[in-house]
Amino acid sequence: MTDTNYPHLFAPLHLGFTTLKNRVLMGSMHTGLEDGNKHERLAAYFAERARGDVGLIVTGGYAPNRAGWVKPFAGKLTTRSEATRHRRITDAVHAEDGKIAMQILHAGRYAYHPLAVAPSRIRSPITPFTPRALSSAGVEKQIRAFVRCAQLARDAGYDGVEIMGSEGYFINEFLVTLTNQRTDKWGGDYSQRMHLPVEIVARTREAVGDDFIIIYRLSMIDLIPDGNTWDETVALAKAIEAAGATIINTGIGWHEARVPTIATSVPRGAFTWVTKKMKREVAIPLVTSNRINLPATAEQILSDGCADMVSLARPMLADPEFVKKAREGRADEINVCIACNQACLDHTFSNKMSSCLVNPRACHETELNYVATETRRRFAVVGSGPAGISAALVLAERGHAVDLYEAAAEIGGQLNMAKVIPGKEEFHEMLRYFERQLQLKRVRVHLNTRIGADDLTAKAYDGVIIATGVLPRDPQIEGQEHPKVLSYIDVLRKRSPVGKRVAIIGAGGIGFDVAEFLVHDGRSPTMHLDEWLSEWGVVDPADARGGIARERSQPEPSAREVTLLQRKAGKHGANLGKTTGWIHRATLKKNNVRMIGGVNYERIGDEGLLITYGEKHEGPTWIDVDNIVMCAGQLPLRELKEPLESAGIPTHVIGGADLATELDAKRAIDQGSRLAARL
Repeated sequence: MTDTNYPHLFAPLHLGFTTLKNRVLMGSMHTGLEDGNKHERLAAYFAERARGDVGLIVTGGYAPNRAGWVKPFAGKLTTRSEATRHRRITDAVHAEDGKIAMQILHAGRYAYHPLAVAPSRIRSPITPFTPRALSSAGVEKQIRAFVRCAQLARDAGYDGVEIMGSEGYFINEFLVTLTNQRTDKWGGDYSQRMHLPVEIVARTREAVGDDFIIIYRLSMIDLIPDGNTWDETVALAKAIEAAGATIINTGIGWHEARVPTIATSVPRGAFTWVTKKMKREVAIPLVTSNRINLPATAEQILSDGCADMVSLARPMLADPEFVKKAREGRADEINVCIACNQACLDHTFSNKMSSCLVNPRACHETELNYVATETRRRFAVVGSGPAGISAALVLAERGHAVDLYEAAAEIGGQLNMAKVIPGKEEFHEMLRYFERQLQLKRVRVHLNTRIGADDLTAKAYDGVIIATGVLPRDPQIEGQEHPKVLSYIDVLRKRSPVGKRVAIIGAGGIGFDVAEFLVHDGRSPTMHLDEWLSEWGVVDPADARGGIARERSQPEPSAREVTLLQRKAGKHGANLGKTTGWIHRATLKKNNVRMIGGVNYERIGDEGLLITYGEKHEGPTWIDVDNIVMCAGQLPLRELKEPLESAGIPTHVIGGADLATELDAKRAIDQGSRLAARL
């Protein structure tokens, strides 16, 4: 099979002075590799993606000066010596027949340091530092820094630059009155507010010449109440085109916007329609972005005329061979990005090195490799959740013989419950990938097999990996045997009917998932774009500034009355993902889920659930419900460990069987992969 499966995706894109071999742009992501002297690791990271045939790579953002730093000592390009060190990156990409552009990102008021500058002295809601308002001369100085940075990028061997003009950063801040209250030539009406990005592009083009790619990342829809109108956005796009940009890339939403833009609950290709609107207005190539994670989705977007290229950022973390596999007719072998944010954005915003939940090698290419074994050995893996499957696949990839035992009728463990949660449909792709890889790597899978220690011992394996997962924790509440009581497994496996009034005991990740499952009753807005846009108040920016409705429509009435309870007095879902927790809380709030904290669970009876408050057990209250769902934590299931060790068999415990505090697929896959890499 060839690339004829995706003719639009694999059509070359001619830019006049150069040609891109396909329509896939690896979108910019800040990984942490940009910070400090990590050029060798960046070279390996980007070279692997270039080897995977991506058409054009865009790096994470580099600041044009210290004021533009995202944080202290973040990546910047300001000197010739720094440019020389970047040669290692560009040479590595070019050696793999790839092209790479460097993103120039000035953080503006989003900078997490006291040197922050902005058009006006207005602090952002997502940083603690109030920026200094630039003088007119100061604005000129920032423009010169952009131009100088682009020149240095060319000297460093980059094929182009991307000028970051979206997501609420420095350039974006000049465009809207919310953040630009100047009265000089850089403020006032829109023709003056858009003067800054046009000057940056025009002067950059003059400085770098005609044979250098300039991508401008334009905020097509701001998703903030005082954002740009559509006419203003079109005027800017046309001016950017006239100023000399080669490509316009789509940016969606400011970081402070209260609309999800890339989380897994966002429908695939949810914002491609806004790029399609712009296609009528400019002649240069347009890139569309956000939640494009399958080649079939990308092909459909291009064939529908939404854009000339598609930007795939996190999918390139998940599988560096995404493009190559699609071109070779192996789309079923792609490790699909599930848009969980857990190892990429959550790490970035926690000041950690990024990676990928489904691919722990991402950003760790120089130290985590699955080297072929010199001595083939036999391993048993017990349990086919994410930890067990990952260990089995890496062991098999390295050349070992692997038996995978699973007590259930299907692989996946708790992933089979995650996949039924509205907004988590991407877990189906994760399971499909696992199934295909188990076939390709010839792992012997034994379903419906609850294997014991005696059987494992008799088979004389060289090692056993216990990945048997967890058991629900017993909360020891009086009356918990009442027929009203269900476990989260009963609910998500649809083993028992659930009434209209439900109390959920436990407000961790599972409690939130169960609440979303119950209020939607199986219907997922993620699978219905119009419904999802309406739920979050997203409209055509031609109808409302920033693409945000003046009055949000009310969601469909919740299927159930749900009360979510926790013993802790703090915020519900405090341990949810750093960049996604607010989405889950907002979704439940829209569906009128009642959240109560600081409670004691006193008794369950015909009346429902009796709770009291605080250490003194005050204010006893009956919650009148049809069902009570237990989501009160888990305990590790590792009963095989002791007898196997006693029999002298090398034994390893991973995943929930090792640590059951919170079900964590990121830790499970990383742990399983790293263990198998060294055995």
